[in-house]
Amino acid sequence: MTRLVYFAWVRERIGKSEEDIALPASVVTVADLLGHLKTLGEEYETALQYENVIRVALDQEHAEHDEPVGNAREIGIFPPMTGG
Repeated sequence: MTRLVYFAWVRERIGKSEEDIALPASVVTVADLLGHLKTLGEEYETALQYENVIRVALDQEHAEHDEPVGNAREIGIFPPMTGG
């Protein structure tokens, strides 16, 4: 099982802050993960519809969409952040 943690408006649109899921063997990269999540329901599809702006952290380390998910125990999914 992999723990997914959702932040900000991704969390609001999906309707939960975290969940544990078993990733299928077809999920190899971060992009594969986002594509898979979009198949889990309308709320996921809405939250991830602009996946090119979604940021991901694998075990609290920022990851690009082409990076392998590997054996990550926790995956954070969040929108781009701004700050000052």
